[in-house]
Order: sequence, then C-alpha cells, then structure tokens
Amino acid sequence: MEQVVIIGAGCAGFTAALYAARANLKPLVLTGTMPGGLLTTTSIVENYPGFPEGVDGYELMSRMQKQAERFGARVQFGVVEAVDLTQRPFRLTADGETLESRALIIASGAGHRHLGLESESLLEQKGVTYCATCDGALPLFRNQPLVVVGGGDSACEEALYLTRFAARVFLVHRRDQLRASRIMSERVLGNPKVQPIWDSVVTEVLDARQAKVTGVRLRQVHTNAEQVVPCAGVFVAIGHQPNTELFRGVLDMDPNGYLVAKRGTETNVPGVFVAGDCADHVYRQAVTAAGSGCAAAIDAERYLAQLNH
Repeated sequence: MEQVVIIGAGCAGFTAALYAARANLKPLVLTGTMPGGLLTTTSIVENYPGFPEGVDGYELMSRMQKQAERFGARVQFGVVEAVDLTQRPFRLTADGETLESRALIIASGAGHRHLGLESESLLEQKGVTYCATCDGALPLFRNQPLVVVGGGDSACEEALYLTRFAARVFLVHRRDQLRASRIMSERVLGNPKVQPIWDSVVTEVLDARQAKVTGVRLRQVHTNAEQVVPCAGVFVAIGHQPNTELFRGVLDMDPNGYLVAKRGTETNVPGVFVAGDCADHVYRQAVTAAGSGCAAAIDAERYLAQLNH
C-alpha cells in the first residue's frame, strides 16, 4: 500500500512529489498520457523564476522529475482509469493494475479545449493542431496562410509565433475585440502579418476528403453570413479543459469542471488533495502550479501524520 499517490506529472505533480519524497513518504507519481504536462509543448519558458535566459519546457520538467526522484519519488507511466474514494485506503486502477493509497494528490492538469467539429477531429495532426510552438515550424505550414482561433493571450502568442513562418496569420475571434491583456493585444494587432477576423466562428475545417487542411468555413455571428478562408493549418487556442472527468460526482467541481478546494488544497473527501491547473482557472501558470503542488504535499503529510496519532 502506498502512503501517497500523485496523479499527474506536470509542475504541480512533480513539486508535490519532491516535497512528499523529502518527507519520506515515498510517493508514487502516475504520469498519465502526457508526462511533464502541457509545459513540455512549450519551446521556451521565460517566466519561471531562476532561469534568467529562459528554459526549454521539456528540460524544465525533466529537471523537476530528476529532483523528485533523487529524494525517493517513483515515477510510473500509467493512466488512471478508475478511482474508489468511498473506502480507506483509496483504490485506484491504472492500466489495469489496482493500487491502494492512504492519501491522494490530484494534479491531473488540463488539456486543450476543442472546437467540437467533426472536421476538426478528422483533420487533427493533418493540419489542425493545438500548439504553435510544437508544430508551427513544420514544412507544411511554412510560407502558407494559417488560421488561429481564439482571442485570449494564448491565441495572441500562437499568432505572433506563427508570423515567423507563415505568409499571413488570420486570427478568428467570436467577439469584436480581443480578451487578451493589453500588451499582447497591442503586439498582435500591430503586427502587419496578422489579420483579425472579428465576430466570426469556425463552422467547418476544409477539407477532410483530401486528408489535409485547405481552409476554414466561417460564420459571422450577427449576420450568419459565411465565408471561406483558404489556409494550410488551423491552430486552435480557445482555452483548456481540466482533466477531471474521472472525479465527476465524487469531488466538488465548479460548472466548468475545475476541482474546488475547501481549505488549502483539501477537497470534500478527507485525504484527497488538489494542485495545479485541474483546480486553477484563474492563474494557470507554471509557478502557481508548482506552489500549489508544494501546498498539497504539505497538507497530505499533515493529514497522514494525524492518522498515525
């Protein structure tokens, strides 16, 4: 039986593992499908303290993992398929294997939100992508018109990054102004290679029959008028979806599926703690995820200490 199992291997999960390991709890980290979390898809992280020149996202997560393992954390590739939080110890099923743990830290992060179109799904990895820094430099996108969908900071960052490679970047947003911060809005709107398309939504990605992206069909939200914008790639940047479906009906969530902590990192189930982007819809930064991972490990340590008395 484990003392503490940590679900998720991003900034929150590895920081929780580091603190739990230093408390001699010998934590087991289950990575999920994306070891290192979304940060591994970021080519350069410039706002994580201690790296004045910036650091590659994958390198940062590798360092965090090695640091946690140095103190006794164990990292296991595995996807949690089921949990039973109604009994003690907690029971988890990961890749068909049953595990028991006295405490649980959920740091499952969040995934990219999709448009929900059949054509989007059919053309994923064939011109539809969710990460400009991962895919923007690919040959099929170079010197081609590209579309970015979204209006927040992430969409603006994607659009600006793609101007390095694209002939033109169309920024499609459902409103008449960006939701991004002022500095990001000014940068993207001041770039001559970015052309915003306001008050519009994507209704279809073309062309699934050719198994490649050739354009997008847009609908103007006020007039319902349609237009087709030719492009070689669609970069969807409309936010994130917390990876919490496994806990629906068991742990308290807000209407968008983010886990809700009662006090500190405690959930409504004693012995279950949350950290990182699965519970944070406000900040969603690497450093805040790391901080919450630290807090969750300390809360779990204190919980276990009370059980032993």
